[in-house]
Amino acid sequence: MIYREATDWGSTVLEQAGVAEAKLDAWLLLETVCKINLTFYYSHMEEAMTLEQQSEYEIAIRKRAERIPLQYITGEQEFMGLNFKVNSNVLIPRQDTETLVEEALKICQPGMRVLDVGTGSGCIIISLMKNAPGMSATGSDISKQALLVAKENGKLHEVEIDWVRSSLYENISGRFDLIVSNPPYIAQADILNLMPEVRDFEPVGALDGGADGLDFYRQIVAQSKDYLNKDGYLYMEIGYDQGPAVTNMMCAAGYREVAVIKDLAHHERVVKGRI
Repeated sequence: MIYREATDWGSTVLEQAGVAEAKLDAWLLLETVCKINLTFYYSHMEEAMTLEQQSEYEIAIRKRAERIPLQYITGEQEFMGLNFKVNSNVLIPRQDTETLVEEALKICQPGMRVLDVGTGSGCIIISLMKNAPGMSATGSDISKQALLVAKENGKLHEVEIDWVRSSLYENISGRFDLIVSNPPYIAQADILNLMPEVRDFEPVGALDGGADGLDFYRQIVAQSKDYLNKDGYLYMEIGYDQGPAVTNMMCAAGYREVAVIKDLAHHERVVKGRI
């Protein structure tokens, strides 16, 4: 099979499987399997792949046709201009979450202690450390498997982070100047309506926010006060319709300077406050 035939075949298989960006995904899988770029492709598209490449590509396309997320097949995802290792034990980093990092970076300073609650792949805390060096960082997660991914990403990006296995604050000690979190916030009834890539393959524990999607916010808002220094900050990602509820929680708990930040799509994405 030549390169051009491979992408045509891959696109057709993915289109038939209902994959939204079939042509793009077919190309990205070819790029990953064959370790080529577009320049090489367009100048060699009539050349034959090796049998090993063809076999590996066909396997990758079949997996994607089963709606396995592209990032779990390639094993990586870009976030904040950095490349992160991912697998089915962690949520795939999304551009929406960059709003949380960008907003937090506005107040990050050398010497600050920062905690990332529910770190997953580590993309948030690692991005903060890469863009605001000189801080002391901790990333926590209840999942041992997720922490293994986070540790790998920490080594990849050469940042020093204390990784702690913890259910929220259970094993956390000390106080912090900034706590960030992207907690599970999908209402249980809405999980079944998510796209197959998310519903069937991403870790449900990182998605399920309880009956109304707000369970973890209640706990984080209530408990964070015991782990923040005076004038410390709490920044959390939220669902597009959760701004008012989380804002009310934070105000009722005594946080000040509470504000909601919108993402690039103009959806409410981050709630921040100061204790």
